[in-house]
Amino acid sequence: MPRTASPRPLLGIAFLLTAMAILPVIDVLAKYLGQAGLPILVVVWARALFGGLMTLPFALRAEGMRAFLPAHPLHHLGRALLLYGATFLFFQALKHLPIADALAIFFVNPLVIVILSALFLRERVGPRRWAAVGVGFLGTLIIIRPGMVEMNPGTVYALGAGLALGAYFVMTRAIAGAADAMVLTFQTSAVGAGLMALALPFVWLPPLPGQWLMLVGVGVIATLGHYLITKAYEQAEASLLAPLAFTEIIMAILLGWWFFGDLPDRWTVLGVAILIASAIYISVRERRAAKA
Repeated sequence: MPRTASPRPLLGIAFLLTAMAILPVIDVLAKYLGQAGLPILVVVWARALFGGLMTLPFALRAEGMRAFLPAHPLHHLGRALLLYGATFLFFQALKHLPIADALAIFFVNPLVIVILSALFLRERVGPRRWAAVGVGFLGTLIIIRPGMVEMNPGTVYALGAGLALGAYFVMTRAIAGAADAMVLTFQTSAVGAGLMALALPFVWLPPLPGQWLMLVGVGVIATLGHYLITKAYEQAEASLLAPLAFTEIIMAILLGWWFFGDLPDRWTVLGVAILIASAIYISVRERRAAKA
């Protein structure tokens, strides 16, 4: 039976911040596996497979066998294509860029969320949020610096991943509350694993035992993170949560430096600072205006 959650914006913010703190660990594992020569499709498939296995008992407990019959199958197909397409593109980007640089470009997705929320979800987006979109794109351009530096293929992959994930988040908001969050997470994982299994025979390389442990870790962390994201979007508007996604880059910078010795250059730092500052400022101003 569908569930309708009463909006609690602060709880939604807490869920999203927790997800943003743990998700960069996936980037470290994916970068290690990619550098070891494991095909990216295998990593993405494992993420979906172990995510589905992890959430299956909870989905069955919540909905029984109905968990295998989503109420909106085309919606779930679209979400799976967007989520795992974004994952594949981002993991490809990590083969060419440091984690912080790839994630900085990837963070075009909160800007995409604001735009698509206004166009398709009919959420009210005030002028200050539109200003944040403009300033945020300026920050993205500073990071990419088109025409000033040689275009890295990782930049294109990261940008495509950001666009796809922004659309995924908006679709998540559109069906939030239609079913238990764990059921939605299971259904997306199951659809994604099934789709990728069709292409897996063409690229399969058997992972080593240590790599299997990393693949399990990718699936577990990703599932927990996106479950929290689904819960967050049940409680708060997509356009409100979008600016908070920038907090993920703080953990990404720390992990990239600790494991790979990578630090973003000054232009990337400047672009990220503009993105974060504009997002936080606009978010605070909008909340004050809403209370007034």
